[in-house]
Amino acid sequence: MAFIGFPPEVTAVLGSYVYLYIDPRNNTPFYIGKGVGNRAFDHLKDVSETEKVQKIRELRDAGQEPRIDILRYGLSDAEAALVEASAIDLIGKMQLTNKVSGLHSRSFGRIHSKEIISMLTAKPVKVVHKALFITINKRFRSDMSSQELYEATRGVWKIGPKRDEVEFAFAVYQGVVREVYQVESWFPAGTLPYSTREVSTVNISGRWEFKGRVAPESIRNMYVGFSVGLSGQNPIRYANI
Repeated sequence: MAFIGFPPEVTAVLGSYVYLYIDPRNNTPFYIGKGVGNRAFDHLKDVSETEKVQKIRELRDAGQEPRIDILRYGLSDAEAALVEASAIDLIGKMQLTNKVSGLHSRSFGRIHSKEIISMLTAKPVKVVHKALFITINKRFRSDMSSQELYEATRGVWKIGPKRDEVEFAFAVYQGVVREVYQVESWFPAGTLPYSTREVSTVNISGRWEFKGRVAPESIRNMYVGFSVGLSGQNPIRYANI
């Protein structure tokens, strides 16, 4: 893996958490655990002969590494134990290498371990372009395709005439810029097709969606992965407009 643990500023936020080991060949979880600090990475150094370690060895023999996802974080130890047990019950012991079931959500949702490091260590950035920050917390997944991310960002929004001044639309999750799109034009909601999500035609009057493309690399390098701060309840924010 590119890293073997969480930076201190990340572990300070994680608290107790529940993690998954994923087989990247089929995106199937094969182990569920809970812990604090860098517990999620300890199994990568394990040299025992447990099923879990044998699975990791099998992946490495195939030139792969397990993907480590954080299922829930910001928990107490008791909450983590409950989430761990529930996840094991849901997926089923037969599909996992866990030897024991867990005991018997202020929580944060499932996220790739690399993603949470990026999110919690993102540096603030000064935006110098005419920009629209679009918060997509409810739709974002760390394994979204580029098309899913684009369609989650481009519609459909309650937005006023200032939209026409926007040069770039930022896809923002938990205050961090995930992608930047160069806005070409705006259309009334319901005009453009969506291939990765369903858009309700109910109560879309007055809402808008944009057509655009991924911004030039020079623009992306300025903003993607940087923090623009958390928004309030309104998912739409302007910069320099």
